[in-house]
Amino acid sequence: MRADRLFGYGAVLGFAGDLLTGDPRRGHPVAAFGRAAAACERTLWRDRRGRGALFTAVCAGGAVAAAAGLSRLARRSPAASIALTGAATWSVLGGTSLAREARTVGAALRAEDLTLARQRLPHLCGRDPQALDGQQIARAVVESVAENTSDAVVGALVWGALGGVPGLVGFRAVNTLDAMVGHRSPRYRRFGWASARLDDVVGFPGSRLTAALTVLAAPDRRGAWRTWRADGPKHPSPNAGPVEASFAGGLGVRLGGTLSYGGRIERRPVLGGANRPVEVADIDRAVRLSRRVSALALAVCVVGRLAVRRGR
Repeated sequence: MRADRLFGYGAVLGFAGDLLTGDPRRGHPVAAFGRAAAACERTLWRDRRGRGALFTAVCAGGAVAAAAGLSRLARRSPAASIALTGAATWSVLGGTSLAREARTVGAALRAEDLTLARQRLPHLCGRDPQALDGQQIARAVVESVAENTSDAVVGALVWGALGGVPGLVGFRAVNTLDAMVGHRSPRYRRFGWASARLDDVVGFPGSRLTAALTVLAAPDRRGAWRTWRADGPKHPSPNAGPVEASFAGGLGVRLGGTLSYGGRIERRPVLGGANRPVEVADIDRAVRLSRRVSALALAVCVVGRLAVRRGR
């Protein structure tokens, strides 16, 4: 059986697994990778870009090498290859957990329980929840759903289609390293530079596919396209910009503006400035849009891999 078909079966199996179970509370492979990377950081950390580049190469390269070794072993059996691809896809996708956390915050906001909403928001993003009111929390959730549709689902599927199990694992490894050390704190400004830049590179194709599929799946397709083209380039992140802008236009809401990260204030461009502010009900709308985009991404990546292989 051809490798591209085996990948397709495994990817669909893993996607279904994420839909049914989400992330496990204990023993998640990504959490295990994070612990190993943290141990590596304690050994390698120096306030230099070179040390950060070495850290990134060791952690991401080691994950890809391990995945490639397992893939070679699994080639001997179609069933083993499908199972490995399914397990890898399930372990790197986070769409169900993303939707669950977003809806938990939305439920707290509907119940006017700001304390609970602030407690749960850090499960979605790194903003300072104590500085946010209910409307600002809702906006933060919608922005997080948009960005993580690319980071937690579409980007992984794209790299899986390009590189099989090593692509899936490598994308999630780089994304995890960026979350750990890629921010601009005094400790990581230089050490995390390589992880942040590599994440920008590997996130590029997934973010553009996410934005394009949002245009197809959004309630307001023209708005999604128009806002993506007009406001996406204004965002400081080359990958979050297109995704958040397309969600803003597609949902008819206004995103961006002033943010607070650990006491540091950032004033970002407004996306969809002519639209209305985010409301609590928009959280469910964003989750539904994320689900549609994710399903379309699965279809595009599986069919695209089959088509490219057949053309060759």
